[in-house]
Amino acid sequence: MPDNKLTHIDEQGRACMVDVGAKGVTRREASAEALVAMQPATLRLILAGGHKKGEVLSVARIAGIQAAKKCPELIPLCHPLALSFVDLAFDTDEIDSQIRILASCKVTGQTGVEMEALTAASVAALTIYDMCKAVDPGMSITRVRLVSKSGGQSGDWRASGE
Repeated sequence: MPDNKLTHIDEQGRACMVDVGAKGVTRREASAEALVAMQPATLRLILAGGHKKGEVLSVARIAGIQAAKKCPELIPLCHPLALSFVDLAFDTDEIDSQIRILASCKVTGQTGVEMEALTAASVAALTIYDMCKAVDPGMSITRVRLVSKSGGQSGDWRASGE
C-alpha cells in the first residue's frame, strides 16, 4: 500500500468495504501457499491412494477451488469476484514429510484475488488434515502466505525467495 493506510477502516475507525468502483478493470493473478507436515507413514498413505476416506489430494483440490469461490462468504469485507481460473498444485516432499499446496487464482476485475488464493490454500490444507487426522492428529499447517500477485494499481509483487 503506497500510503500505508488501512483501507478497510473509515475515518471514524469503523470497518468498511473498499469502494473499487473507480478502479480500472485489469487482469489480476495471485498465488498462495500452505505447508502440511505429517508423519512419513501418512504421506506414504496419501501418495499410495490407499486412504479409506478417498483420494486425499483430489478432494483437497476440489475443496480449495470451492473455497476460492466462497471467499466473500467467509471473509466479511471481500468483494464477490467472477473468478476466471482457480488451480491447486501439490508438491510432496518425502524427505521432510510434507505437502506444499500452491493455489493460483485469476480474474479480470477491479480488485485483486489475493484473499481467494489464500483461502484456497488454507482450505485445501484443512481438508488434508481433516481426511488424515484419524491416522495422524499431530499434523501441522504452516507457512500460509501470499507467494505472488500481479495486476492492478499496486503492480506486481513476489515473496522473498520466490
